[in-house]
Amino acid sequence: MSALLCLAAAALFLYVMVYYGAFRGARCCSSAQLKGKTVIVTGSNTGIGKATALDLARRGARVILACRDKDRAEAAAFDIRRDSGNLQVLFMQLDLASFKSIRNFAETFLRTEPRLDILVNNAGVMGPGRTDDGFGMAFGVNHLGHFLLTGLLLERLQRCGPSRVVTVAALLHRLGGVDFPLLTVNKDVVSAQSTWNNFQAYCSSKLCNVLFTRELANRLEGTTVTCYSLHPGVVYTELCRSLSPWLQILIVPFAKLFFLDPEGGSQTTLHCALQEGIESLSGRYFSNCALQQVGAKGRDDALAKKLWEVSERLTGLS
Repeated sequence: MSALLCLAAAALFLYVMVYYGAFRGARCCSSAQLKGKTVIVTGSNTGIGKATALDLARRGARVILACRDKDRAEAAAFDIRRDSGNLQVLFMQLDLASFKSIRNFAETFLRTEPRLDILVNNAGVMGPGRTDDGFGMAFGVNHLGHFLLTGLLLERLQRCGPSRVVTVAALLHRLGGVDFPLLTVNKDVVSAQSTWNNFQAYCSSKLCNVLFTRELANRLEGTTVTCYSLHPGVVYTELCRSLSPWLQILIVPFAKLFFLDPEGGSQTTLHCALQEGIESLSGRYFSNCALQQVGAKGRDDALAKKLWEVSERLTGLS
């Protein structure tokens, strides 16, 4: 058994070396400038979100850091203003685990900001717990939180078009599923909370991101708002900070060696937010700054429509 485990570990090591050695170099090549444009990036006090916000600030955008933690977000805003030379970077409080907070954020934003040109649904969590509204944390934050936020801001996006909605999903959407009867009973896409179930809930929330983007594109057809979902690559960020300590001990050294850094992980997000000529691909899924095929469930229009209708009911958006 030990020999088989060693062989499997060696095969995994070789796979990661070859795969990420070959594909970690993709960069957003857009030269777009964003002076006069306003962008929201959720979860932008750290990781991919912060790297995304910094790049957009360097292009002249007014950047709203939509984050839960005030102190960390204000520190990030200071860093981005310093590094970009752009003073139009500010924090607005948003807790995606609370429908009340999302509605308060949207109300404040719509009252104080006349434009919205790009919405980047970047924030993501993996781990145990429940949202303020009783939903499983990954499903509630990663999907329902962004679903409600986008819905509340959609009219402003349409008024300021051409505009874009970019949602950070993951390759792991291929392992996800949506069990609607279970969701009705348990307010989650998994039946219980354990390390494995938390991982499965994350995968399912990323499938929901893909399906949400697909249905949003269908509903926005003929408008000047386009939307895209994406896999950012395997990135060393704080996403797994809520994993058990022994899992972190196993993952962190490996991650530091082989995973993308946040700047590298932000490139496909930036491609979807900025690249000229991809408007006809609204609703599609990108990885490595290129169009990619999603898993079979992610191409199911009936599933996407049902998820939208259920999400409207759960968030009170309908």
